[in-house]
Amino acid sequence: MEQMKIDRYLAKTGKKRVSHFVFGSLAPLKPTIVFDTFWRFAAERQNIFFKKLAGEHYPWTVDPILRKYKFTNAYRACDRVSQYLIRNVIQEGVQSPEEIFFRILLFKVFNSIETWKLLKEAFTEISYHNYSFLAYDMVLTRAMKEGRSIFSAAYIMPSDKSVFNFKKKHRNYLRLIERMIEDDVPQRLADITSMKKAFELLLSYPMIGNFLAYQFITDINYSGLTNFSEMEFVIPGPGARDGIRKCFSESGGLSDSDIIRLVTDRQQLEFERRGIKFKYLYTRPLQLIDCQNLFCEIDKYSRIAHPEIKGTSSRQRIKHVYRPNGASIQYWFPPKWRINDYIKDFQGHAEGKSQVPHATIQTRGNKDRSHL
Repeated sequence: MEQMKIDRYLAKTGKKRVSHFVFGSLAPLKPTIVFDTFWRFAAERQNIFFKKLAGEHYPWTVDPILRKYKFTNAYRACDRVSQYLIRNVIQEGVQSPEEIFFRILLFKVFNSIETWKLLKEAFTEISYHNYSFLAYDMVLTRAMKEGRSIFSAAYIMPSDKSVFNFKKKHRNYLRLIERMIEDDVPQRLADITSMKKAFELLLSYPMIGNFLAYQFITDINYSGLTNFSEMEFVIPGPGARDGIRKCFSESGGLSDSDIIRLVTDRQQLEFERRGIKFKYLYTRPLQLIDCQNLFCEIDKYSRIAHPEIKGTSSRQRIKHVYRPNGASIQYWFPPKWRINDYIKDFQGHAEGKSQVPHATIQTRGNKDRSHL
């Protein structure tokens, strides 16, 4: 049944399962058909974002896979949890390094809006100044006893019981945050000028591996605590590695990080050669973190679109079915990105309150040329 829907979609749009396209100088990489789908997926997922932003109603796309299953946005910062972090967790509270760090790490450890709201309801103000291990533990333990899940399933959060000697995972992470603040990590991060060095500082603590440290420093960098370029470096997660294996039959000796950077640098060229008009996030092209996420998403998408292409895992299904969430999001991005006025104007135009057209950009390499 799923395959029939895909075939009807391909027939309706004039697309072919195997197309003849030229990849050019991607050598030594050897792309597969999935690499072509990577760019089409990114563009269609971004189209969905802008249709939702404009107030249009579901389903937003004729792609049967995107209609049925849940995929993250092309831009990581556009996802609901990231938006809640940027607008609510970071912005609402004291802006000292210690307090910003505490709120971000506390939120990201659980990565759950519901858990944050639970703590907010219990303590009104979430701050390290008023923090108590016993009080926070009591609220979280009670929630678990009531059958509530306090950790998101988005990340695998390891727990080393030998470090802080707690059987409950959340207690170990509360102690970890305490230790990092006692070690003056917030101010040390504020003084570091390299995202890679900041990543290594987080990595030096227990229960934080490569991928988690990269995700955490990306989230911290949404705040005013740091000001790193998201083009500095990238750490691929397991899903991204699987997506890379499906996009390229041979890596030519390049590392997964090298491949993500190469693909990110070539984004405009790859869109143009396929005749795809990608709607950038105004003056911001896709960053390394975004393409890392896209490789993870194309791994899932290709399980149905290209079942004949195998990655490193044996997964054949997509776990999460999409269910429209009626709650609207007032999008807000880190002010240092300087794109919030564009978002405001676009939403105003969509609601008939503004005559300012949508802003797009053309990028070549790392140079931005924006126009209205």
